[in-house]
Amino acid sequence: MVHPTHDAIRRAPKVLLHDHLDGGLRPSTIIELADDAGHQLPSVDPGALSRWFRDAADSGSLERYLETFAHTVAVMQTTAALHRVARECAVDLAADGVVYAEVRFAPEQHLAGGLTLCEVVEAVLCGLAEGISDAAAGGRRVRIGVLLTAMRHAARSMEIAELAVRYRDQGVVGFDIAGAEAGYPPTRHLDAFEYLQRENFHFTIHAGEGFGLPSIWQAIQWCGADRLGHGVRIIDDIDVAAGRLGRLAAYVRDKRIPLELCPSSNVQTGAAASIETHPIGLLHELRFRVTVNTDNRLMSGTTMSREMCLLVDAFGYGVAELRWLTVNAMKSAFIPFDERLAVIENVIKPGYAELSFS
Repeated sequence: MVHPTHDAIRRAPKVLLHDHLDGGLRPSTIIELADDAGHQLPSVDPGALSRWFRDAADSGSLERYLETFAHTVAVMQTTAALHRVARECAVDLAADGVVYAEVRFAPEQHLAGGLTLCEVVEAVLCGLAEGISDAAAGGRRVRIGVLLTAMRHAARSMEIAELAVRYRDQGVVGFDIAGAEAGYPPTRHLDAFEYLQRENFHFTIHAGEGFGLPSIWQAIQWCGADRLGHGVRIIDDIDVAAGRLGRLAAYVRDKRIPLELCPSSNVQTGAAASIETHPIGLLHELRFRVTVNTDNRLMSGTTMSREMCLLVDAFGYGVAELRWLTVNAMKSAFIPFDERLAVIENVIKPGYAELSFS
């Protein structure tokens, strides 16, 4: 097998389903926005600040990892700041060869400056649209849908779910809950999930990252999640030596429930020991609906290209495997079927065919 070069991977079309807006800021942007907001940072040197985020996220604890967001969220409290961060997000993803992305953020975390929930959502949607336009002008086309996230330790999930449905025809394609899993089961938000199902709206749930199989079981069987945010701990229900699946793992595979795996982030939070031993290798072999994602590009110092390069180096993946992972992600996107199919047939397949012969 001929392994794709890092340059070829950068040129490949990519699909990203799990990327946090407040986890992907440019360090230089954080410094400028912090200066405007009077917020003190660990460093005002872009390189040093980038290293600080990466080191803080490398603790092996999900809770410690989440603390890094205090700085990014603090500088995203105005319309101008949200617009800028969203615009740069679109430009950066397009530059990395991402052709479709779903970017998520929690509107309730951006109200400290006096904005309303609607103003927060509209600022982000406007910024993304401008970034998409800027990228297209530079020859890079990307489509981005938004997921609105509710914090699992708070009590605004129904309000955020209703907000997501309100903006479903303006770029919001789904709903999510995030935050520390232990002690905050998804079943606390059942009313929101039942509402979304009545509205025929898509949602994913962070589960199986910082907590084990019970969080995955609840997310699927109680809440009805379309996808699992991370879901890496499904490996706990697999007899690795025998390749035998427990009932929950078998259900997830049989139902083709997508796993939004984030290799670098999973290692940082302790959900996986290393890239080389990440469950993605076995889950790929067992043909789960595996997808590859960045989670938080700033905290992990990563891109989609880098995540794919890590998998090529760790598991020897070739073009066929990268294409399979990309098609998996596009199949699992929260946009209509015909639109997903168009991206697969007109963008992904031709892009990887060209890559195979380049």
